[in-house]
Amino acid sequence: MTIPDPLAALSHLPDAARIRSRKLKGDIAAVVVDASGLSADERTGLEQRVRSAALAQPGVKSARIVLTASRQDRRIIVVGSGKGGVGKSTIAANLAVALARMGKRVGMIDADIYGPSQPTLLDAHARPVAEEKRLIPVVSPSGVRLLSVGQLVPGGQALAWRGPMASGALGQLIDGAWGDTEILVVDLPPGTGDVQLSLVQKARPDGAVIVSTPQDLSLIDATRAIDLFAKTGVPVLGLIENMAGYACPHCGENSDPFGHGGAEAGARAAGIAFLGRLPLSASLRSASDAGTPPAAEDGPAGDAFAELARRVLAQLETIAAPSV
Repeated sequence: MTIPDPLAALSHLPDAARIRSRKLKGDIAAVVVDASGLSADERTGLEQRVRSAALAQPGVKSARIVLTASRQDRRIIVVGSGKGGVGKSTIAANLAVALARMGKRVGMIDADIYGPSQPTLLDAHARPVAEEKRLIPVVSPSGVRLLSVGQLVPGGQALAWRGPMASGALGQLIDGAWGDTEILVVDLPPGTGDVQLSLVQKARPDGAVIVSTPQDLSLIDATRAIDLFAKTGVPVLGLIENMAGYACPHCGENSDPFGHGGAEAGARAAGIAFLGRLPLSASLRSASDAGTPPAAEDGPAGDAFAELARRVLAQLETIAAPSV
């Protein structure tokens, strides 16, 4: 006896060829849809059409729509923090460089609209040109492709933009001519405001990396960032503890000015992966100011960022469609 398919009506959608699986458990529909090759706006439209069709079926009260992509399609990793001053941008830049050294074609979106630092960190200050109304990323010396508002305005100029203007600028960066870029790393501004919400809605990130220092205040704010991504359906790939310990260059004694181990304990409490810790480092600060990311070089710092990149990729590969 053939069991009726309660979601059979989805096969009559114009987008039916993109539906990879559909199932109903109780009153929850789960539909996996291939979104390969679509722009951010097209992905959003596709998700809305499939969701509306699923909710229109008898007995369906909620719908979980999962957009997937082919292996040739790019993945988007956002790097965020609950507060400023934790080294988020530096880690984002070095993570991107480490991924590029692994042979990935990597792009960076500097979404920290009001405080763009990636042109300095990646030494990519050139103004991007536009082709068919799309910005062409500037290639940094380390091979990472970059688009940043910092490349479009004079250095030191304040951006007195309201939310809609910032969101519009972010949209131009997301819709840049990224070509065959495999991985887009997005450096988010600190906090949980308009820019984060606009990016999540428009770009549909594949995962988020959270940066925190060990101190309690930073962890409280990092927890808010984790909660934001949980509420918007973005998987949290894990937590990085930055500024974890300091070795005196004169006497060699180790100290923990911001505490130690707090982020690892916080990750455990939140049920997410702990990706690793990085010490407070004067050499990392000076290299960042000079636009020479340590991840581009061999040595202890380069090895540390390479290991972080491997762990992030491993977490990214474990992401699966939600079960119902």
